[in-house]
Amino acid sequence: METFSWPVRVYYEDTDSGGVVYYANYLRFMERARTEWLRSLGIEQDQVREQDGVIFAVTHVDVDYLKPARFNDSLKVTVKLTARGRASLTFEQQVLRQTADDETELCRGHIKIACLNAERLRPRPIPEYINTEITCVC
Repeated sequence: METFSWPVRVYYEDTDSGGVVYYANYLRFMERARTEWLRSLGIEQDQVREQDGVIFAVTHVDVDYLKPARFNDSLKVTVKLTARGRASLTFEQQVLRQTADDETELCRGHIKIACLNAERLRPRPIPEYINTEITCVC
């Protein structure tokens, strides 16, 4: 799989009083990018829940904050699947500031997602049709 990327603009609501992106908002940017990655594969999470009784939940996050993003920055958030288990997916993600002639890495993270039964919130295998749509650089 090639690395998927999703553009994000930093809004005032994403920043603290100093105009710097609040640390937890990087996780929100990463979440949006993973959702859009799934959508680009034709997988809608609300439909997966309705049809298969499955949801995806974050079980582990390891994030390095390298440089600050600021109000009105144009960002690129990347998604790369690095490991796949029977009921889990692990991603490497980056948040990069984009300018006309450069990209600067601001944040990187490793995120593990579990596939859960939506009612019991217990691990369950990833549906086969989803497994056939995703590829891993493991």
